[in-house]
Amino acid sequence: MPTVGMVALGCAKNRVDGELMLGRLRQAGYTVVSDPTQAEVILVNTCGFIEDAKQESIDAILEMAEHKKNRCRALIVTGCLAQRYGKELLEEMPEADAVLGIGEIEDIAGAVGRVLEGQRLLKTDRPYCYPEEGERLLTTPGTYAYVKIADGCSNRCAYCAIPAIRGPLLSRPMEEIVKETASLCKQGVKEIVLVAQDTTRYGEDLYGKPCLPELLRRLSALPETTWLRVLYCYPDNTSDELLQLMHDDPKICPYIDIPLQHVNDKVLKEMNRRGDHALIDSLYHKIRNLGGFALRTTMLVGFPGETEEEFRELLEYTKTHPFDRLGAFAYSKEEGTPAAKRRDQVPLRNRRGRANRLMRQQRPISRAFNQSRVGSVVDVLVEEEEMGLYIGRSQWEAPESDGRIYIEMAEGLRAGDIVPVKLTKALDYDMMGVLA
Repeated sequence: MPTVGMVALGCAKNRVDGELMLGRLRQAGYTVVSDPTQAEVILVNTCGFIEDAKQESIDAILEMAEHKKNRCRALIVTGCLAQRYGKELLEEMPEADAVLGIGEIEDIAGAVGRVLEGQRLLKTDRPYCYPEEGERLLTTPGTYAYVKIADGCSNRCAYCAIPAIRGPLLSRPMEEIVKETASLCKQGVKEIVLVAQDTTRYGEDLYGKPCLPELLRRLSALPETTWLRVLYCYPDNTSDELLQLMHDDPKICPYIDIPLQHVNDKVLKEMNRRGDHALIDSLYHKIRNLGGFALRTTMLVGFPGETEEEFRELLEYTKTHPFDRLGAFAYSKEEGTPAAKRRDQVPLRNRRGRANRLMRQQRPISRAFNQSRVGSVVDVLVEEEEMGLYIGRSQWEAPESDGRIYIEMAEGLRAGDIVPVKLTKALDYDMMGVLA
């Protein structure tokens, strides 16, 4: 059977879909290789969320197409960009042998087989459905894995194309999530990272109300689970019940990731965000008063009509109300969204300039947060060894987005070990430590 490799782009939710596809291909007899350039069939699992991501996806497709001159026999484009621009991609990129949308996970092996027989495919009309049976091939280190608890989104933020690409909120049944989590943990996974576009709305469509706290209790009750992490909690549904549970349960990482996007009431309203400055401020102080949390957010600057004064309000708020981790993104004009139709677009140079200003302000804040931790002892999940140093994360660092902890003067550790580490030095984003 031919060898198969994947280029995975975009978010953790897209990564899970890629892992499901690789699992089905391996079940069908294909040999999966970690280096896609050495594969006879290359899948590019694309992102189509914002302009930079779309360009990165197109560049990856063209780069992988070069390998058709040698080993590669089939180049297949999947993921959000394929779902959003399937017809255009097939017409304008003759290098692609197939363009498959987000609903083709179950039939990926059949599609690859047809391509190898000489067919050129376009399939983007099937709705997304999370397959509950069959193999999933993890592409993360064996220490952690993402578990997608829902797909799609019903928030309808004015700048976001996700509902148009992936549809409304589609929660998975709780029993299936519990089963998958138990299975992953039995395979040796120490950290389960729950993801959805808005995790705090999990269950609304299935059970008539948000059910994230109940899901967390059931996952925490599994004897196999070690760490549970929740990403993407929207402010209006981050309830007191959820906060208290995350604060009290030692298995749940005390890590709150809330994509606020802005703090100015006018901008929030025009973004069609639920909640206002008062709600954000109240939530901020609740989290700080509970104590013990690492607090992360993302901000979107340069939204149409955002004035310099409104941006300065955001800048000042994040200075006086510091976030331990913060990411800043320049607004991207996405076709088909309400924001894209507005005539008061902020010039690209201004958008990028504002994002850079916000991140320059954040850098010493993040370092000060790390500095405040020097001298404390934390449990660290060891993930790898590099140049004589073991590298890992505590419950306060999320994989792939935050800094890491470098353990000096240690021997005999293995990936998956959880060891107490005394933090000795703060860097801008990473930390150094020794075994306690």
